[in-house]
Amino acid sequence: MSKPCRRPSRAEIKEQRSHKRQQEQALRAQQRRDGRLPRTPPPLPNATSTYASIGEEQQAREAAVSGQIRVLRRELPALLKRLGQIPNPRHPNKCRHRLTVLLLYGLLMFVVQFAARREVNREMTRPQFEANLKLLFPELETLPHADTLFRLLRDIDVAHLEQAHVDLVRRLIRAKTFRRYLINHAYPIAMDGSQKFTRDILWDENPLQRTLGQAEQQHTQYFVYVLEASLSFQNGLVIPLLSEFLEYAKGDTDANKQACEQRAFARLSERIKALFPRLPILLLLDGLYANGPVMQRCHQYHWDFMIVLKDQDLSTVWEEYHALHAVQPNYFHRHWGRRRQRFSWVNAIAYAFDQRGRRHLRLHVVVCEESWEVVDAQGNTLTKTAHHAWLSSQPLNRDNLHERCNLAARYRWGIEANFLVEKHQGYHYEHAFALNWNAMKGYHYLHAPGPPVQRPGPPRPPPARAVSRTGRARRHCLHPLLLCRALARPRADAPPARPALATPARVNSPPRRTGQGGPPIERGGTACPATPRTAEPSPTVHPGAPQAPLSPPPPPSQAAPARPPPDPTTNWAAR
Repeated sequence: MSKPCRRPSRAEIKEQRSHKRQQEQALRAQQRRDGRLPRTPPPLPNATSTYASIGEEQQAREAAVSGQIRVLRRELPALLKRLGQIPNPRHPNKCRHRLTVLLLYGLLMFVVQFAARREVNREMTRPQFEANLKLLFPELETLPHADTLFRLLRDIDVAHLEQAHVDLVRRLIRAKTFRRYLINHAYPIAMDGSQKFTRDILWDENPLQRTLGQAEQQHTQYFVYVLEASLSFQNGLVIPLLSEFLEYAKGDTDANKQACEQRAFARLSERIKALFPRLPILLLLDGLYANGPVMQRCHQYHWDFMIVLKDQDLSTVWEEYHALHAVQPNYFHRHWGRRRQRFSWVNAIAYAFDQRGRRHLRLHVVVCEESWEVVDAQGNTLTKTAHHAWLSSQPLNRDNLHERCNLAARYRWGIEANFLVEKHQGYHYEHAFALNWNAMKGYHYLHAPGPPVQRPGPPRPPPARAVSRTGRARRHCLHPLLLCRALARPRADAPPARPALATPARVNSPPRRTGQGGPPIERGGTACPATPRTAEPSPTVHPGAPQAPLSPPPPPSQAAPARPPPDPTTNWAAR
């Protein structure tokens, strides 16, 4: 005898969904009455296109392309001037392309989001693409081969490339571009590590290694790990600052230990202090850095910090916190968006570290307990909770809790979201581009200034009307492939040629390339809506307006050939 069906009927499902909508509406109404306004931006409109004709839509696309080119033409001169000062290791009588041309070529690789050197050769050498690119950038007299750039990065001192990016960020700091998003007049800098790529064979002496599997399945894996430092602002804007590669030889070779994030942090912090000796800095670190040497170094450099404090870390600090909080409790209640927060803190906790406890620090601990309501699938209102704790270098009070915890420490996630964007939304962070260690670092440094240059106007603070009530800036991003699509199709009324570009060229949209996907993104980690495909070639619209459909993909004959598997006998250093 079969069991009776327990699945709800169509009428029951419809009634359940209706009940859930009613409960959600009631919950939002109650939150509005309590003054708990949502921190999330409003949803995208569900209206049809506002364009009445193809010409109006094309005009909007040309305006967007012109805005993108104006940004590139404004930011690139200073960057190219700095790149032109890099010593050229090539023989002067054997150089066909200037140094700045090669480096600009490498920068455009990441601006246009090409996935590999072979794709760069295939796409950027198209005649129409090359002609339009020369109109936009007269510096590109001739387009080099991707292997030419590789040979340059193999022999050049790649530290100059990173210094050029640092000079670009320093220029923005001196112009007080980010003054609206500082925390107590300090620049919030988040540090975190990320893995670039792995291999099962040792192709260089510098990668780290680890053992995977158990018993007979054990094998050694070699990987590249980078510690990144980025400016992480409260409006979601994340700008890479410096990178420190973890190399095997920089570990404790006497004890047969490879490099780790703690050692890399010491080197990276020294570099930041040398480059920005007088810049007020607020470090945002995760629980890995909740230890005495890291905090002592911050005090030595006169840096503020907000470090995540886990329940199992610094047991003596937790014991002191609970003992002092029981004697003199400090509480502060507030609403942040739809969440109710309760802060409790204790100042001036004595912490002794070192093997003999001879070093002492005064730490300040704050704990945030928050709760909010959600409606489940059955229409029941559930209350969810979260617990956060941080170590602060400055004493805490009611006036600075929101700024230091909600607007600074909570936005440490910006660098983690930035890693996800660079890895999974078209920037190919996990692609090596070269197995030569010096060239791989060169491609990594060229990747750093690429995505920020794509922003139309940033890195500049948006106007006051573009900031929501919670301080989150609205997204003003263009599609990263807008420049690529614009360059791949000729203008109907294009002039034959010009020696220099007085105003940005206005070009039409190209057909969409096979394999070039992903929604338009912002480096802060939020993706703009993807655009549907139709048979009509349609432009990408100006920010703030509905997007138009994309062009159909090219025929299969233009698809990229499959990449053969690597040969273990290959000389990896030569690649």
